[in-house]
Amino acid sequence: MTSKHKQIEDFDPNGVSCHDGIFGLPYDENTAELIIIPVPWEVTVSYSHGTAQGPEAVLNASFQVDFYQDDIHDAWKLGIHMLPISEQLYNKSNSYRILAGNYISWLESGAPKDSSERFAAVPDVINKACSIMNDWVYEQVKEFRAKGKMVALLGGDHSTPLGMIKALSEEFESFGILQIDAHADLRKAYENFEYSHASISYNALKFPQVSKLVQVGIRDYCQAEAVLAKENNRIQTFYDKDIKKELFEGKAWKVICDDIVEQLPEDIYITIDIDGFDPKLCPHTGTPVAGGFEMEQILYLMKQVVKSGKRIIGFDLVEIAPGPDGDEWDGNVGARILYRMANLYAASQGKLNLK
Repeated sequence: MTSKHKQIEDFDPNGVSCHDGIFGLPYDENTAELIIIPVPWEVTVSYSHGTAQGPEAVLNASFQVDFYQDDIHDAWKLGIHMLPISEQLYNKSNSYRILAGNYISWLESGAPKDSSERFAAVPDVINKACSIMNDWVYEQVKEFRAKGKMVALLGGDHSTPLGMIKALSEEFESFGILQIDAHADLRKAYENFEYSHASISYNALKFPQVSKLVQVGIRDYCQAEAVLAKENNRIQTFYDKDIKKELFEGKAWKVICDDIVEQLPEDIYITIDIDGFDPKLCPHTGTPVAGGFEMEQILYLMKQVVKSGKRIIGFDLVEIAPGPDGDEWDGNVGARILYRMANLYAASQGKLNLK
């Protein structure tokens, strides 16, 4: 077994890497301090598909990411390793996605009664399949947290982090969730799917350990979600239109970030749906929405979170989808967000020094 010291000694961060690990880094699950769990799953997506291929798209693009961070010395020495992408999970996602897609089409056609018997059992079948996926994620997170590893998740659609949130809720008595997203994801069993990608925030709030949900960039939501966000004192939503209004009227982005950070408790889980960004950065995501943020705006916010002394206890990056004909743009952007978030996560844990 090669030691981490030897891996660092033999690696040239300025050269061409011959390693096939994420970002071309030389680490394995024993020597890496951060384990990335890829979850190629998109069973309940309700618009465009492709996010199950997100982990592979990010992995393929990651080899073009340079390691240097001018505010984090030798960030690459942390040790990042992504587990193998589960072909079994990917194949199950594709299979159940067909079933769910046919059911969604039936709903969208008015749920004709002459087909009701055919589709009656579909929600239970899909809910069971998604529950099994959640349990798989939960077990993966528990295993590596027990080994003292930091853990991040790479989706897949936005339903995939629920098992991770469950695992962290058993480890931490109280923590907040910072959600970057175009959508509120507060729908209850959307399209009769309990574990829908549109229900992740609703489901996360079922854990009493989640003391606060701070949503940033929300711009596409239904009335029921707006009412829930207003009436639930655990939810603080920074709507995209309100943020833009403040920016247009001269409020500095730093001040807005300070307002967001102030709402967060000391321990934070961060969930980043790529559609929270401007669609030019993620044109092939499942449900793109006009508006959103530049990449550096969100990464600046994340740096302010760390500089405030808050502690990141985990994060996910979801809803990345490759474009047609091998277009790597979405994966390229996703890989850069993933690398920076990995380093900021480590900095908040005291494992890297942030200037």
